[in-house]
Amino acid sequence: MKTSALRALRRKLAANSPVYGLWVTLESPSVTEIAVALGLDWVVIDAEHGHLDWKEIVEHLRATVRSDTVALVRVASLDAGLIKRALDIGADGVVIPWVESAEQFRQAVSYARYSPEGVRGIGAERATCWGQCFVEHTAEANENVLVVPIIETVKTIRQVPLMTKVDGAEVFFFGPADFSATAGFRGQWEGPGVAEQILAMKDTIRQAGQHCGLIASSEADIVARKEQGFRMIGLGLDAGLLIRSLRSALQTVQRSPRMIASLESDPGPPAPLERPPESMRPDRPEVMNAVGSGQRVELSPGVSFECLVGKHNQAHNLTTGWVTFARDAALPYHTHTFTESITLLQGSASVEIEGRKYVLKRMDNVVIPAGLAHSARNLSATEPAVFQVSLATDTPARTLVEKFFSRRTMPDDSTGLPGAERVNRFATAKRFAAGPNTEFIDFFNETLVPGIEMSGGYGLFAPGGRLPAHVHDFDESICIISGEATCIVEGRRYLMSDGATALQPRGRVHYFINETSSTMEMLWVYAGPMPERIIVQERCATAEGNPWR
Repeated sequence: MKTSALRALRRKLAANSPVYGLWVTLESPSVTEIAVALGLDWVVIDAEHGHLDWKEIVEHLRATVRSDTVALVRVASLDAGLIKRALDIGADGVVIPWVESAEQFRQAVSYARYSPEGVRGIGAERATCWGQCFVEHTAEANENVLVVPIIETVKTIRQVPLMTKVDGAEVFFFGPADFSATAGFRGQWEGPGVAEQILAMKDTIRQAGQHCGLIASSEADIVARKEQGFRMIGLGLDAGLLIRSLRSALQTVQRSPRMIASLESDPGPPAPLERPPESMRPDRPEVMNAVGSGQRVELSPGVSFECLVGKHNQAHNLTTGWVTFARDAALPYHTHTFTESITLLQGSASVEIEGRKYVLKRMDNVVIPAGLAHSARNLSATEPAVFQVSLATDTPARTLVEKFFSRRTMPDDSTGLPGAERVNRFATAKRFAAGPNTEFIDFFNETLVPGIEMSGGYGLFAPGGRLPAHVHDFDESICIISGEATCIVEGRRYLMSDGATALQPRGRVHYFINETSSTMEMLWVYAGPMPERIIVQERCATAEGNPWR
């Protein structure tokens, strides 16, 4: 047991400073050596999940000797034998999974302490220098050992206030994935409402003078968790960080790998089809719409909507266009019976959803599911604000809402309320390659926003960037927000720029390419919940190979 490291950790927590660590799941002790060399405050060696055996665990513990990195072992269950063994081989403390009550927490602390305060037996192992330091070790162990329960079930919510009163309570960890599963959202990291429940429990624990921890899901999440008041923040799992780094490196060479549960090699995208399925034969032509050519509607004083794709040009289940706010103009609270996506293209603006105010920067996107009351405002007294909006319907309508909402300004990096709105911060959004020399962002789809009716996002095309020839089983809207794009539709070529928006009906073979020396940006929206492309042979996009002739 490294008492000096434990005291250093506690001093940082007492000063309300975050302590950062790594969750270790791989067998090589080099992983922990690297964490120590980089000055991490703690590591958790995972003996609950995965394949680590006790020999590998002790090698990880040895890698932290004579350092200020606290080494904890997550045992497989609340078991006196497992806790004793982890401490006997030199762990500075233990992490206990699935703790659901104050009584279980008391048991865990008892198992980690020597008599008379607990029931831990004294062994002649590493912790006691193989029996040579019985007096020294047992004199300091009870006072210094760290016992961290993991809260990972909804059953625990009511027990949290009682758990904070347990002798030995210092730090509580949260397991969002298991918590989501017990809330009925298996497979989700934070299912609908789970983030709010975790934050509420965090506040209870902090008010009791104790601290909370969890594993961050990304670099942006590390910052967000610190601002939320979490103080024991995991930078990630060792395997997860390795995968993230490899994916980032592969994306620089235009590869977007994915992993599948069978661990078989992902065969990648299927070979292009000879032609689209006959069942997708289109019933309408494509339509190219320049800004200024669409139907205009005044939504409120100083707020106008220009519809570029919609019922007027035979779009199905989709409406897109531009909303312009004059200086200081505002759109009052209203609701829709369908999902809306809002992306700020120009100016300074805010969007409120039931009192939650989000200040947006250029290209920030807000997705508002059906039924949520929302409003928007131009924050500038001198310049207009311009949004691109997408609606999951071809017959849009709104209902004004007069209800008062208590306003609170959300943090600048807030990504919304799980189970409600989703806010995509353009600067930190995850990017991927959808074709050579491209960079794409998924703003919304069924995976990101369960139950949504449409999908869409952002695309950046470097010079020469392009997509393969493809079709969709639903209508698509593509808005060129900067640069110049060449759109190829079954041999017909269109040059698009300055906000021009294409309607590609279901079944039309098309692709976009940047044939200029500058970058090109687009916003795309599909009238379907997942951005699925059916790749076809390139000749299908030519006049000669047009499959629908």
